[in-house]
Amino acid sequence: MNWMTYFAVIAAVVIVGLALGVTLPLVSFRLESWGYGSFAIGVMAAMPAIGVLLGARITGHLAGWFGTPQTLRLCLLASAASVALLSVMPSYPLWLLLRLLIGISLTVVFVLGESWINQLVEDRLRGRLVALYGTGFALSQLSGPLLLTVLGTESDRGFWLSAALLVVGSLLLLGRGGAPKVDAHSASGRGIVEFCRTSPAIAWAVVLFAAFEAMVLTLLPVYLVREGFAQQMALIMVSVVVIGDAALQLPIGWLADRVPRQTLFRCCGVVLLLSSLSMPWLLHTPLIWGVLVLFGASAGGLYTLSLILVGQRYRDDALVRANSHIALLWGAGCLLGPLSTGAASQWVSGHALPMLMAVGAAGFVWLAYRRGAFAEPPAPAAMQP
Repeated sequence: MNWMTYFAVIAAVVIVGLALGVTLPLVSFRLESWGYGSFAIGVMAAMPAIGVLLGARITGHLAGWFGTPQTLRLCLLASAASVALLSVMPSYPLWLLLRLLIGISLTVVFVLGESWINQLVEDRLRGRLVALYGTGFALSQLSGPLLLTVLGTESDRGFWLSAALLVVGSLLLLGRGGAPKVDAHSASGRGIVEFCRTSPAIAWAVVLFAAFEAMVLTLLPVYLVREGFAQQMALIMVSVVVIGDAALQLPIGWLADRVPRQTLFRCCGVVLLLSSLSMPWLLHTPLIWGVLVLFGASAGGLYTLSLILVGQRYRDDALVRANSHIALLWGAGCLLGPLSTGAASQWVSGHALPMLMAVGAAGFVWLAYRRGAFAEPPAPAAMQP
């Protein structure tokens, strides 16, 4: 196993998390200062999700044409340019387009980066090493809101710093090998229906975590401010959610190498359900801090275990194809989560965010306990487009 390449790829993808952790809440606060409501902010938050749906369809083709490392570098540079333009083009319609472009390019980064990591690691270490990636990514997102409290939301320094970080990420991948070998025609995003049929719990877990992540960085700060918390305290509370995600991913990964991974998967769903249900009732009590930690840890555990379960089944083309399916499902979650929560928060209930997460977690628990929820993957021929 090439440890230097493993850490270089992790660092490049983790840098993306830091850039997102700064820009996502910054965009939401900027829009609120311009007078936009929850639904408009939710629409803006959903634009990268549309980009995810588009990016997942082209990832395999790009990697087949240019190679995985070169494609990753180009997409990181494209993301940097799009983030920089957010600071010089302060217009809601133009920001919608830029967020779409960011979604496309970063989708390619995540699909290929996570495929590269899973290709490198040995199965006996897969739980811990994939969890280490998840921890690093969560910590980078934690650092984002905290860094934003230092940079402030009134200036454009957050946008420029994020753009610079993405450029650095592209440089880390120079000269790295061991990436999945991809055929431009076979590793497309097609075949998602079969993937969902054979792995329904994994598919829904990805949708659920995508909705969670999009809402935590965009709508959770707004939800907390509207429930009476100061803006700085709201950012700290969001950071605690990400701390929960980051702090417990390594223990989850360690357990995934020692206990049945499917059982651990189900436990994360139950904890997410209970923490979501309790959030509105405990929001203004000291117990909320523990709830926020469990909320983040259980949601993050669902995604980490999804990657582990996929990584132990597929290699090369099939691995990139499976991660393309995950990206499409991620896009669906990012699209449905902010849109439904933004609309429900404005027109139904102020507590729509935790309540919708509870509904999603209940759906996962039901799927995870169904017979055939973790069926064996189909033969390679069946996975072809």
